Amino acid sequence: MKNWLVIGLFSFLLMACGGGSSSSTPPPAPPVADGPDSGTDSSGDAGDADACGVPAQIDFVEAVTDSWYLWYDEMADVDKAGYESAQAYLDARLAPLSDDGRDRGFSYMTTITEDETSISSGAYIGFGFRSNSSSTGLFIIDVFESGPAWAAGVRRGMELVAVDTGNGFETLEQLSEREATSEEIFGPSEVGVERGFRFRQNGAEVDFSIAKDELEPPALAGEPLLIERSGLSPVGYLHLRQFIDAALTPEDGFSSLSDATTLFKEASVTDLIIDLRYNGGGLLSVADTMMDLLAGLTATGEPSFKIQVNDQHPEFNDDKDNWGLFDELPETFSPIRIAFITSRATASASELIINGLDPHIEAVMVGANTFGKQVGQGRWDMHEGVEGLEREDCDVALRLTAFEIVNGENQGGYHQVGLDGTGRFTLCAAEDDISNAFGDPQEASVATALDWLGTGSCPSSVSGSSNGAMASQRVALPAWLEAEYIPERVDENLR
Repeated sequence: MKNWLVIGLFSFLLMACGGGSSSSTPPPAPPVADGPDSGTDSSGDAGDADACGVPAQIDFVEAVTDSWYLWYDEMADVDKAGYESAQAYLDARLAPLSDDGRDRGFSYMTTITEDETSISSGAYIGFGFRSNSSSTGLFIIDVFESGPAWAAGVRRGMELVAVDTGNGFETLEQLSEREATSEEIFGPSEVGVERGFRFRQNGAEVDFSIAKDELEPPALAGEPLLIERSGLSPVGYLHLRQFIDAALTPEDGFSSLSDATTLFKEASVTDLIIDLRYNGGGLLSVADTMMDLLAGLTATGEPSFKIQVNDQHPEFNDDKDNWGLFDELPETFSPIRIAFITSRATASASELIINGLDPHIEAVMVGANTFGKQVGQGRWDMHEGVEGLEREDCDVALRLTAFEIVNGENQGGYHQVGLDGTGRFTLCAAEDDISNAFGDPQEASVATALDWLGTGSCPSSVSGSSNGAMASQRVALPAWLEAEYIPERVDENLR
């Protein structure tokens, strides 16, 4: 098996390599069978001898899932002959796990090219904003500083009220009534596709004409901040959107995690706010480095996380090369307390960070319970298991739920129930107050975090804007407005 990758945000996963931990490449996937049935299709008819054809892909999926799928003994027993694609066969085998919610679209067929692009940079073609729906409308909750929407003037808190698809502005209600599709409204994923958007903010309406472009969202939203407080060292604030390479090596003009910890170290910060409210995960190598930057001195040499696969591979689970270890880096500093801002969109690598740091740093969650994704994906490249087959001839890969993550004290238990569901964490309820900017002390979640850092307990009441996108009750919406957040597949709120 190659490129052992785990846990992530929409198309982003988590790579178990590098960072400050010790890691290794797990054993290869079982080879595709080359016995008497080789060279025949999955229906049993002789024919397709293409080494990368559908029958071979289905055999490949069967071999990998039988050996490495986390819940291998609960898969459905199906006849390969009934399926015309590897994805359909995979879906059928994993149906019991999908039905009970354990594997919510986390296992899927992809290409090596697409996977490597999405997991490392977060690059995509779009306008550069994320939206969410509430009972009162569709609101912009984040705008990427590198994108065309930001350049046009779109900002967090604006309400989208109408779209011009080429024949004049239509309200969202009108678009819904005529059953307009998502692609018709927002356009295909192509550079140069243009739409007119009408936004409302503070009672005023403004129109923007924005064209899609290829963009890589900065990993950090804005600059790391110091929030001053009387008589004490400032509180550090860091908003991490994604665990991607740009968090460690950003483009010019944007901040890195080490820039943030250097700032906090020089300012003698002891209390920290880490905003993960929309962070669905990313590369494990980035999460590993982040934990080193925050606790590499406090817990040097101790495990930060452990990768655990199914019981067919006990040697893997016992191998410390598959554990993360806290290392001190030059930019490491030692916060005493961390308030993590979380929501139901906080998943996977974000949950790993909180769970991994908890035994070593006093931590609290502020906002809402997390998504609950403790499992991780491995990526198997089909051409690696077939002698003589090259990547250029077979750009096929399988993303498979293959392991779970626990912290250094073997604590996990948050898959499907979120971190709050374990009973091990304090959660101070707070709204996602989109009427204020990230890091603003008046923003409801930041204010609640500051309150906890000041008093050591959760405030008795929750404040914030009544149109908080995450806090509002969902209403029935047309399909193109559904805001169902599915880490590692597609973030339907991303435009």
